[in-house]
Amino acid sequence: MLSGETSFNLEVPYKLLETGREGEKPLMVYLHGFSQNIDRFQDKLKPLIELDAYHLFVQGPYPLYDRSREKKVEDWGRAWYLYDGDPDQFVRSLEQSSAFLQEIVDTMRRTLEIERLCLVGYSMGGYLAGYFALSRWNYVNELVVVGARIKTEVFEGGEIDISHQHILALHGKRDESVKSEGQRQSVKELKEWGARAEFREIDEGHRLTRPYLDEISDWLTDHGYSFASDG
Repeated sequence: MLSGETSFNLEVPYKLLETGREGEKPLMVYLHGFSQNIDRFQDKLKPLIELDAYHLFVQGPYPLYDRSREKKVEDWGRAWYLYDGDPDQFVRSLEQSSAFLQEIVDTMRRTLEIERLCLVGYSMGGYLAGYFALSRWNYVNELVVVGARIKTEVFEGGEIDISHQHILALHGKRDESVKSEGQRQSVKELKEWGARAEFREIDEGHRLTRPYLDEISDWLTDHGYSFASDG
């Protein structure tokens, strides 16, 4: 008997938008939630796209089969990682997706004038954003995680320098999908590691609603971002 493994490639789309002035500016990378895709996520995040920046939407690599057979493949929802309850499998999958994301970001860094990088991750995308920001800490200046938990336990005892990072962890008081206490603890650890991190809880559920976007916009403008219409 002969058995083994080989690679199988999938085409994964991304979309880059530019708003505001020409020249050097921030790169904002958006990571959608479970069963979303870049088109749905872009539509939800319209208020943030008004910020003066490059806006990069990347689609999760794992397609989710549409059992209704009513959607074309390109319209299916996507996932960022494969998780079966095994924490080691979770980390392996987060690392694989982070390496994939890093390739795209490296391409942007070679072709664009980028002054700083901000990751915005929601739900499943928030877990990946947090992992990417800690595993590739030298890439990330601002991190926004909504409705997820930054997996600090993966990096305990490691040599990371996140003293330059500003981190916003946003959570809904009525979020029944991801409880807030774990994220509160993660933010406490991130502060101990030197990051300028804060936890904010607002009167919302898990769904990414306009109040979340308003909080993100206000926080980013407080940290030097500006709207294209401002100048």
